[in-house]
Amino acid sequence: MMDRKDVVDSLNRLIETSKDGEYGFRTSAEHVRDAQLKQVFLARADECRQGAAELQTLVVQYGGTAEDGGSATGAMHRGWVAVKGTLAGYSDLAMLEECERGEDTALERYRAALAEDLPGDARSVVERQFEGVRRNHAQIRTLRDAARARTA
Repeated sequence: MMDRKDVVDSLNRLIETSKDGEYGFRTSAEHVRDAQLKQVFLARADECRQGAAELQTLVVQYGGTAEDGGSATGAMHRGWVAVKGTLAGYSDLAMLEECERGEDTALERYRAALAEDLPGDARSVVERQFEGVRRNHAQIRTLRDAARARTA
């Protein structure tokens, strides 16, 4: 079983991941043209925000100080989204591709956390959130594929 510090560190990495997702989806929502896609991105951003809040509560329960922002990697990714968006004219497809890339990273980070020996209460939250990340990834991939088909 992990000690409390390791549990807090693991959960804080997922908080950063969730915050990265929230910021990424909100940024992408600002640049898409399709109103339905904007709503999807805003809903995903809100889910990420809620997930981060749930993890923050767990960190405090484990005696830690919860992260309240995203990662440096996430900030760099959002900067790349802005550059790519500018170059691609902020197309809906470009935003979907970048969101999928972000969800790829989230999947990796949740898998890494689940490979750790988390205590039961933390594991159940991480497992449930991992399923949400998987659903988000599948939805974004489906929307991306449809956008690609429209531009082909």
